[in-house]
Amino acid sequence: MVMIDDKNGLITRVKGILMSPKTEWSVIDGETTSITDIYKSYILPLAAIGPIATLIHSLVFGNGFFGISYRPSFFSALSTAVISYLATLLIVFLLALLIDFLAPKFGATPNRDKAFKIAAYSATAGWVAAIFNLIPGLGMLTLLGLYSIYLLYLGLPILMKVPEDKSVVYTIVIVVSAAVAGFILSAITAPLMLLFAGGPSAITDDGALSGTVSVPGVGSLDLGKLEEASKKMEAASERAQNGAATPPTAPDKLLELLPASLPGGLTRSGFETNSGSVAGIGGSTAEATYGTGEDQITLQVTDLGAAAGLATLGGALNIESQKQTGTVEERTGKVDGRLTTERYDSSNRRGRYSTIFADRFNVEAKGKVDSIEVLKSAVAAVDLNTIESLAE
Repeated sequence: MVMIDDKNGLITRVKGILMSPKTEWSVIDGETTSITDIYKSYILPLAAIGPIATLIHSLVFGNGFFGISYRPSFFSALSTAVISYLATLLIVFLLALLIDFLAPKFGATPNRDKAFKIAAYSATAGWVAAIFNLIPGLGMLTLLGLYSIYLLYLGLPILMKVPEDKSVVYTIVIVVSAAVAGFILSAITAPLMLLFAGGPSAITDDGALSGTVSVPGVGSLDLGKLEEASKKMEAASERAQNGAATPPTAPDKLLELLPASLPGGLTRSGFETNSGSVAGIGGSTAEATYGTGEDQITLQVTDLGAAAGLATLGGALNIESQKQTGTVEERTGKVDGRLTTERYDSSNRRGRYSTIFADRFNVEAKGKVDSIEVLKSAVAAVDLNTIESLAE
């Protein structure tokens, strides 16, 4: 487990930025902490959470992919963790350069130190949520790290003094640039293309957002839905500050949503439930296994709890992709308005199908079956009406 010393107020800062972001950004704006000090006291310990959690998980539980499990050697797992850690430290600095570089394009005030604060502190949610990589069955909860996008959105107007009517687009360009490039250094020119292709022109006369921003090779961003997502996240943050955060559904309750048997006669042969929380934000999951021998399915329901509404970020990103590589077919897109992913390998009969309900619950079926349609039927066998009602 990652142990963090709070002698420099690290835990206090983490709680503040996650639970009271607007107030905390104002405090940060008035601080004179150097880049070196932020690296030493904040980034170095928090950025280590994900690599360490993944390292421990790999060595203790092994890694699994579509039914194939393996346990890497200690040297291999350690090397992966170290490389990931060092890459994270570099990316924070590169992101700060990008934020500072873009500032004048959006009427913001360039300031390298404050841009670095934005890059460092907005990443908090992603680093903290990475702890869920340690617990089998809770990896899905790393999606809580999407809250970092909202922290970025809140921090830019306060530290970089970006005008309110440009803050959302400023956030979009930063996030899209990072997503498209994967490595911010190679994406340093992408923000300019996005800026002139669809940035400010997407702002209507009344200050609202409309239209889309294209993301080559990925899809497009629906600006209106992104603004809607930011409002939902702000409301969730205020509820958390007032002690009224949405608690995750009890794991046992999630287990009741999973049927005793699946279409085709596969009966439930086992189950597992988990729950956890970090800084007051948590989630829960329940999964059941069905069948033995040649046909096996694992069906899982995950509740993002207090992060309900974060998945609307996925709704804002209109991803539509389809590809086939040999015997493997993959698709990502919207089905009945819900973000859905699927993958099936006909050579070994293994696949995965997942979809998000009510911007809060992820339902996934994976296993060894004759077709992806069997996995779709397994997801449909879950009590979806109850899931929708739990989200209300």
